[in-house]
Amino acid sequence: MSLNTYQQHHLRVAFEHHAGHLFGPMVRASQAHVVMLAERGLVPADRAALLLRGLGELRGDGGEPLVFDGSVEDVYFTVEKRLAAACGIPTSQLDVQMARSRNDLDAGVFRMVLREQLLRVVDRLLATGVTALDRADRYADVVITGYTHRRPAQPTTIGHALAGYAEALAGQAVAYADLLDQMNRSPLGSCAFAGTDLPIDPARLAELLGFDGLVTNSYEAVAGADHLVRVATLNAQALATGARLARTLMDWLTWRWVNTPEGFTQGSSIMPQKRNPVVLEHLVSMAGAAAGDAASVLNNVGAAWWEDSNNATTDVQTRLWDSDDRTERFFALLGGFLAELTPLEPPAPAEIVASGATTTAAADALTRHGVPFRAAHSVVGRLIRGGAPDTWTPERVRAAATDVGVPEPLGDTAVDDLIAAAVRPGLVLDRAQADGPGTAAVRAQVAVVRGVLDGVSVRVAGLRERLARADEALDAAVAGRVGR
Repeated sequence: MSLNTYQQHHLRVAFEHHAGHLFGPMVRASQAHVVMLAERGLVPADRAALLLRGLGELRGDGGEPLVFDGSVEDVYFTVEKRLAAACGIPTSQLDVQMARSRNDLDAGVFRMVLREQLLRVVDRLLATGVTALDRADRYADVVITGYTHRRPAQPTTIGHALAGYAEALAGQAVAYADLLDQMNRSPLGSCAFAGTDLPIDPARLAELLGFDGLVTNSYEAVAGADHLVRVATLNAQALATGARLARTLMDWLTWRWVNTPEGFTQGSSIMPQKRNPVVLEHLVSMAGAAAGDAASVLNNVGAAWWEDSNNATTDVQTRLWDSDDRTERFFALLGGFLAELTPLEPPAPAEIVASGATTTAAADALTRHGVPFRAAHSVVGRLIRGGAPDTWTPERVRAAATDVGVPEPLGDTAVDDLIAAAVRPGLVLDRAQADGPGTAAVRAQVAVVRGVLDGVSVRVAGLRERLARADEALDAAVAGRVGR
């Protein structure tokens, strides 16, 4: 049949975006619904068996592709149409939609789809975190120059930087696990939004589909969209942080501090010597796209009424599905890149000293000998203006102290400690501060962050086990009804 303008330019496009994601979960949710209706005595056993046989055929359907032909408006009615054909009855004889609305079915299925996607996202994020920690532990003694505001600041290590990123990933992993817990509540049974007078059992539906409970209020179950905003914004946040690391890695590669992982490069069309790490550019672009998706979701939700509306539900789903897919790929790429990252030519001590990055440690050395911090800072400031740290002599140090008004003459030990801190950036490896770049400190940080990632891994495994048990229980319930 020919399509009218609305069908051609909206319903068809929406169907093509949604069908691949929604058809299977809608069938699965329908199996649970029919089992519940039969258990509550709302449909006769023989009719339930017929419907479940038809749904079983749809679940394993390898037949006609899901193509929008205009005969029905969306995936919801496509399931109904195909179910009637599988059962050999007209749609007027179907009970699968009893005590159910497209509203609560969509809300429930959207949560099911997002649940599966987010589980895959967390898998990738956890794997990237583990890789970052492995690299942090391995390179906890590789000293580099740390930057602030794109200027050399202080000595640190590759391990310290990567352990810091791993900690950010751990926080994001916890946030995703919390989001899964919040989102894994069933809206099914809310119908259009006000429920039904029929004696259905929404808790049984939730159990069969692996939800951990029910949305408390049936209006919120259908109208609510906060969980959709959380998905989009958490993805954007996680990718924004990863993009910042990607830009830092670009610098490290440019400065030859680390190797360029061969499997993540493209060659030049004209310059044979070049291997371009364009994957890092793609990561930055992917973060921008995730931010765009989050803005789209937030704008659509904010433009909707406090009720069921396509603005806040159907129209944002494709943005969320794209965002989840992009986030999973982002962490696959970043984790793979980090797995191949090794030190190449990290900055030599002399280079770090020449950059002025050791001057804070030099000032700190004076404060350990009783010089007030501001005076110590002024001494080192005067010294650095007079020449690089490798030119400082005891006489110049004492002269600078006198010039800035340090009341007591500096002892030999104080002077020696200042000069040592100024010319030996590797001393940072011995720093004892628990959150700092000292080698032992970084490796202790790795252990702490690894514990957080392990905790999230246990939570995710627990959810997967519950989902697997629910699948088995639903299969058994369907088999029991069909076999009667």
